[in-house]
Amino acid sequence: MQVSVENTSALERRMTIGVPAERIEIEVNKRLQQTARKAKIPGFRPGKVPMSVIRQRYEDGARQEALGDLIQATFYEAVVEQKLNPAGAPSVEPKTFEKGKDLEYIATFEVFPEFTVAGFESISVERLSADVADSDLDNMLEILRKQNVSFEVVDRAAQNEDQLNIDFVGKIGGEAFAGGSATGTQLVLGSGRMIPGFEDGLVGAKAGEERVLNLTFPEDYQNLELAGKTAEFTVTVNTVSAPTLPELNETFFKQFGIKETNIEGFRTEVRKNMERELRQAIKSKVKNQVMDGLLAANPIEVPKALLENEVNRLRVQAVQQFGGNIKPDQLPAELFEEQAKRRVELGLIVAEVVKQFDLKPDDTRVRELIQEMASAYQEPEQVVAWYYKNEQQMNEVRSVVLEEQVVDTVLQKASVTDKAVSYEEAVKPVEAPQAD
Repeated sequence: MQVSVENTSALERRMTIGVPAERIEIEVNKRLQQTARKAKIPGFRPGKVPMSVIRQRYEDGARQEALGDLIQATFYEAVVEQKLNPAGAPSVEPKTFEKGKDLEYIATFEVFPEFTVAGFESISVERLSADVADSDLDNMLEILRKQNVSFEVVDRAAQNEDQLNIDFVGKIGGEAFAGGSATGTQLVLGSGRMIPGFEDGLVGAKAGEERVLNLTFPEDYQNLELAGKTAEFTVTVNTVSAPTLPELNETFFKQFGIKETNIEGFRTEVRKNMERELRQAIKSKVKNQVMDGLLAANPIEVPKALLENEVNRLRVQAVQQFGGNIKPDQLPAELFEEQAKRRVELGLIVAEVVKQFDLKPDDTRVRELIQEMASAYQEPEQVVAWYYKNEQQMNEVRSVVLEEQVVDTVLQKASVTDKAVSYEEAVKPVEAPQAD
């Protein structure tokens, strides 16, 4: 087998492969002999059909099959021989494809980039530390109560946090517009569910009252046809209901699947959940800074095949998340290219760190992570046992631990600053940069 390789770009390779005719004929004959053993042809007993008849009937198909298998086999042999690492399937272009002659074809493909991860010392990380104070716990209990609020109809003027049952009709230039009207809808004043001014305009209204609100849609409103336009809403208030927060009692505790029947036990369980959330938030923020630093310090070229695969994966995820009667390939690729590029780059960089430092998942950390996740359930021992019986889930946990070990490896050389903050600041999500 003859092989020559041409570098057509930083990652693209054009490989010409020649396969001797003798090897082709050996493979064709193998297939014909297999066919002869089971072929059923009128006038001949099974297994007794002359090879000349078999060749006449089946040689073309056997040759096509042999050529296809040989291309796959010889491509693999060639990349191993040339020590190449393809990043996707090749595009194959036959040069000679004639019976009795050597097979020659060209395989064009991309390879994984070769690089060494560096620049750990240039990465700066701010590592937060915080505790769950009693005041943080009190605030969380109030949030839980508000999430389970009930409403009772009252005979008074509406206030913020009241729930109103309303009918409304919206018009622009005297004409009703799509989505601008509703009947019997429930609206909590101060929730920010409606456009600015709508909820404020109903404060003080009573059941049976009609109010006319002249409002302007925000310039960045999601429906571009309405953005920046002025509309008139005629709103009829059907009922006004006041909020009632639930008592912190056994009935309330049971809603959260907690066995505790007293407030002290409930506070203990909530605190455990908050501390777990705090640890995860701090770990996530450190990881994001490390990954951003690795990307900035190690610019690499991404194989198009990997980028395309990741775009398609994100398309499928988007359809699964948002639903609708749409196929993944109907979503524009450019919507996902930036995110896909970041994912592929990080995947390649993290894999190279693992290789450079010969990292392997730490079994102790794997078990600790499983126990941490299981602690959120009522029967943690059963959850731990389930993980250890499910190899796919175990591999996912090992991947997470290996990524944590990559972060730890970088932190040993990075510039790390510790900062004590409040619980609220520590768990607050990092705002994504706004696009133009």
